[in-house]
Amino acid sequence: MSAFRVNVDDGASLHVRLLDADPSIKNKPLLIALHGAPGFSDHREPENSFGFLQSQYRILVYDARGSGISDLKQPYTNERWIADVEALRSESHPMAGAEKIVLAGGSYGGFLALTYALAFPSHLLCLILRDTFAWGSRGMMNVLKQILTSTRLKVNPDRQLRLWAGYLRDKQDFEDVYTEIAPLYSPDLPDEVGETIDGKYTSLKFEGANKKQDGRRFHAATQDAAFGFNVPRYDVRAGLKDIATPTLVVVGRHDLITPLEYSIELKKAF
Repeated sequence: MSAFRVNVDDGASLHVRLLDADPSIKNKPLLIALHGAPGFSDHREPENSFGFLQSQYRILVYDARGSGISDLKQPYTNERWIADVEALRSESHPMAGAEKIVLAGGSYGGFLALTYALAFPSHLLCLILRDTFAWGSRGMMNVLKQILTSTRLKVNPDRQLRLWAGYLRDKQDFEDVYTEIAPLYSPDLPDEVGETIDGKYTSLKFEGANKKQDGRRFHAATQDAAFGFNVPRYDVRAGLKDIATPTLVVVGRHDLITPLEYSIELKKAF
């Protein structure tokens, strides 16, 4: 595993990690995995999701601009974020580059993966879409509905409105609002119960529930741009039929944030 910084064309510096279990194997395909939740999530999410593939692929994960420890350099737009993906793909960065890539994105990372597929189709080997959707406004309103109607949560409605409308007061406001909704992202099970695919039991606590221990960085301006400006304008439904890249769509059957029906719609559209 190697960690390094990549400076893109506008001078922003991105924190990048390249996972490669056996660098002696030459010409392994490059898989770039995009994290969700700009301003909240970081490279650890896709590293945990896709790291097991590093014997077959070079796995590149990174903190998007405005997230983690990458530069907090605006603009925080989908167009700029996919330009950063293209910079990492570019062979001008030999540690990261490849002529064609496998692109994986979960949640908001799926928005960017789909947007990239429409802008740079010739640079893709295939797409992996996890827990995502093609129409931003409907998806965002579904999340707000789940939050405000959940019997598991006790939330401040005004604070939730600030989160999803994109006008958080500050970093502390951002931390407080995510602490409120953390249980929605975890199974409705006792902390010690959670069956894995090999039949063993493990904890399924929400990673972000203890923000001080997991070292998460909250960047309110990035979140505001993503959900106050970008998501209401994100709608790639009309372009899905033009994506010829082989695509895998994956979702949890009981996902409340990105319901199964959204992934079924994606599958039918390709």
